Amino acid sequence: MRMKNYDVAIIGGGISGLLAAIEVAKAGKQVIVLEQSTHVGGRGISVNKNGALLNLGGHAIYRGGYAYAALQRFGLKLEGGVPSTTGSIIWKNELIPLPSDPLKLLTSKLFSFSGKMELGRLLMRLGKINAAELADVSLREWAEQEIVDPMVRHLFYTLCRTSTYSRDLDYQTAATVLHQVHLSLKSGVFYLDGGWQSIIDQLHNIAISCGVTIQTGAGVSAIKHSGGAVQGVLLGSGELMEVNRVISTLAPSDNFRLVPGAEQTALSRWKEDARPITAACLDLAMKRLPVVGRDFVMGIDQPVFFSNHSRAAKLSDNGAVIVHMIKYNAVGEHDPKADEQLLTHTMNLLHPGWQQEVTAKQFLPSITVVHDYPHKARRDSKPEPAVPEIRGLYVAGDWASHGEMLLDAAATSAGRAASMLLQDASKGRDVISV
Repeated sequence: MRMKNYDVAIIGGGISGLLAAIEVAKAGKQVIVLEQSTHVGGRGISVNKNGALLNLGGHAIYRGGYAYAALQRFGLKLEGGVPSTTGSIIWKNELIPLPSDPLKLLTSKLFSFSGKMELGRLLMRLGKINAAELADVSLREWAEQEIVDPMVRHLFYTLCRTSTYSRDLDYQTAATVLHQVHLSLKSGVFYLDGGWQSIIDQLHNIAISCGVTIQTGAGVSAIKHSGGAVQGVLLGSGELMEVNRVISTLAPSDNFRLVPGAEQTALSRWKEDARPITAACLDLAMKRLPVVGRDFVMGIDQPVFFSNHSRAAKLSDNGAVIVHMIKYNAVGEHDPKADEQLLTHTMNLLHPGWQQEVTAKQFLPSITVVHDYPHKARRDSKPEPAVPEIRGLYVAGDWASHGEMLLDAAATSAGRAASMLLQDASKGRDVISV
């Protein structure tokens, strides 16, 4: 059977790939999404276990971010709620109330009087910092210079870690992290009814309604190019799909692997400079929480975070409580046994007897949070969507950030790639005969 002709092939059926596909299809192009797994969604899927919907680790949408606005613009119904930030912090294996409002800050035993004043001033000025002046400053450099009280600095690093899912202090750029923390504190996060699968299902349906072809089980073994322009996509089956325009939403290392001669392109720099962020996650469905009201806990001297997502969203058919524990890894860190022990120990501290309440459990020893992010070691601070050496090849994904983070990076990069592809196509810049 002869393969249908397409204007654009998009490699990867995660959120970034689906968003890019919709944007391009709405402009009248024939689009196919190639996804190697049996389903679309990537790390945005939710797993149904015993009637409970578990995301792949603790996911949240930042309400003030680009992705939240973009999904609504595309017509998605985002139902759920904003979780309360009333909670606790862990310091030296002790639970201490989180100073989430002025009164709790004033009565907190965690800080000295001068520390309380400094923390209050810090939180007030977060949204007023001139990011342009911090382009080459690491998060640690900024914090060591600007924050005097050690305990305030500890809490600040905790807020940064929770907002960015990263603890790469010496490489994270202060400007992007401060913006993300401000975004988190100002607008808060949103937990979705039905988990993130509700996003995937709606994007899938919108893509189909726009005429996008979605092909699962379609691994790509190479992106073929000649004379400086894309010629087609070689599928794992050995079949060549002739197409002049490709958006790849894969990781930098995968893009490099798929392109013959990538050593001579920007793909090489992007692969070499990438600093993937990973996390160990313990996701649980429970009949009840042993300690009522203990829903939100951040570790200070341990890189852990606990959240009861059921306090804001419906995630089960049977009333089960869905909670997520995360341990933020350092770059390159991988010790699943130690991480599971730490997460188990933390649950024992927060909710003694929790094992007897569990109805579903999911341990992810090292899930990728993002494949790269804005950091000081990047030679290209803002990777362009167009690969300059190969006409018709574009990239998107959580790593192709221009300062955005997490889901916002995935969404904005998809929009940039789609926009540039359409602009180039309208001018005939990316087409050769095949």
